Amino acid sequence: MQSTSSSAVRSSTLSRLPLARLAFRPFFLLAALFSVLSLGVWFAFWHGDILLRPVGGLMFWHQHEMLFGFVAAVVAGFLLTAVQNWTGLSSIKGGPLLALVGVWLAGRILMAFPMGLPAWLPALVDLAFLPLVAGVVARLVIAAKRWRNLVFLPALGLLVLANLAMHLGVLNGNAELIRQAAYLAVLLVTLLMVVVGGRVIAMFTANRLGLTRKPPIPALETLSLGSMMAVVLGQLLVMLGVAVPAPLLAALMGLAALANAVRLSRWGGLHSWREPLLWGLHLSYAFIPLGLAMWSLALFTGDRADAALHALTIGGMGTMMLAMMSRVSLGHTARPIRTLPGIGVALGLMVAAALLRSPVLALFPQITHWTYNLGIIFWCLAYLIFLFHYVGPLLSARADGKDG
Repeated sequence: MQSTSSSAVRSSTLSRLPLARLAFRPFFLLAALFSVLSLGVWFAFWHGDILLRPVGGLMFWHQHEMLFGFVAAVVAGFLLTAVQNWTGLSSIKGGPLLALVGVWLAGRILMAFPMGLPAWLPALVDLAFLPLVAGVVARLVIAAKRWRNLVFLPALGLLVLANLAMHLGVLNGNAELIRQAAYLAVLLVTLLMVVVGGRVIAMFTANRLGLTRKPPIPALETLSLGSMMAVVLGQLLVMLGVAVPAPLLAALMGLAALANAVRLSRWGGLHSWREPLLWGLHLSYAFIPLGLAMWSLALFTGDRADAALHALTIGGMGTMMLAMMSRVSLGHTARPIRTLPGIGVALGLMVAAALLRSPVLALFPQITHWTYNLGIIFWCLAYLIFLFHYVGPLLSARADGKDG
């Protein structure tokens, strides 16, 4: 009885710790910091310095950790915070939240410093994180019977499968499996951006600018989401070894690019040029049709999809996540939602990094060294600006004194 009582006291104390009050706090903070540190290591690697001897080597580590370290942390912070709003039920906090953060951190440490452990152990620790996140989301969504939010669970499940495939590729020396699994992970996160972007970008824009929001066109919404789901399914089959014709996958990507470009054009982005937190979201979404169109072209021509991948990862994910974290971190700490000094510059740096690393590099491959260097530097500066402004709010209690 005494043990149960002391455990409850510890849990209550941890719940009062600002960092442990809601998932966006630790995960946004750690994701931003991790992205800067890991890209610093990647920058050193490009200049001939080997700072780490991670699982799978530095090429594997870079692509894996940006997806399942940085992106997974942001996705977890967003979903575990948003699910509280969707369901009206209290999300994970206190000791359980810090334990979940510990699982994520353990994965990052073991992937970077395997310390001679059996190869399966870092993989197992890394693989544990997303199923735990999915379990929390599923429990709350099912308890509240908010069934439309179950859409995130298959995506999280497939992300776990992609992560498993990347690890199996390393364990078996199968570079093609690693590549196709990474492609699937990128497309799955792109699908999540299409779902979340469709829910919030038009709403944020209309509310902030006092615009009349255009009602969604059901057929366009179905085509935008459906074509993206078809692309994910096609890539899943490719990863599993099914011979999907490249022209078919290219056509699906072209259709998804067109549908999402039309969808974006109806959200009032041209009116948002004075508001970086808005135009950052619109421009980040614009990289989805751009990246898909570039990928479609690469499939038709038989070229590698690297430039298209970086349009989706830097321009889409990196920029949208910076804009969303900047907004969510203010709203959920009860601070006025406004663009803090330098955040517009940070978002501009992310857009510039994406343009350099994808379309500019595709057009001028002879300046690869410059585009790689500037892309990394711009990303690091952008996220350092975020950390400068948001470490304080993320580590402090809400401005209105409420929990969260």
